[in-house]
Amino acid sequence: QVQLVESGGGSVQPGGSLRLSCATSDVAKSNFMAWFRQGPGKEREGVAAIYVSWSTTYYADSVKGRFTSSRDTAKATVYMQMNGLKPEDSAMYYCAAAADGTLGYNNGWSVAGRYHSWGEGTKVTVAS
Repeated sequence: QVQLVESGGGSVQPGGSLRLSCATSDVAKSNFMAWFRQGPGKEREGVAAIYVSWSTTYYADSVKGRFTSSRDTAKATVYMQMNGLKPEDSAMYYCAAAADGTLGYNNGWSVAGRYHSWGEGTKVTVAS
């Protein structure tokens, strides 16, 4: 089982920024890493993903232009820089890992069932 450790959540005002981090214990099984979020009473949704080998990134329409995914292979860590945060971004954010490098096709990256490991989540609250 791959261990994923998230950090970086917190409370910010609208328009603020946060950076989430997710460290993986097994790089070989983490070719694709993604961020999902789940707000109160809402379904879990894919927010962003990164194909680690090529640093190719994918985003949900709701966060394009505001969120940026990146990776540091030396640290086995991926990041998600979140700028221009809105109240509707408030949620638990979960890191997920997959070995399948083809998740970039047909929005496969946004399907939660394609990932074999999940972090425990980090809470993001955006409020005045």
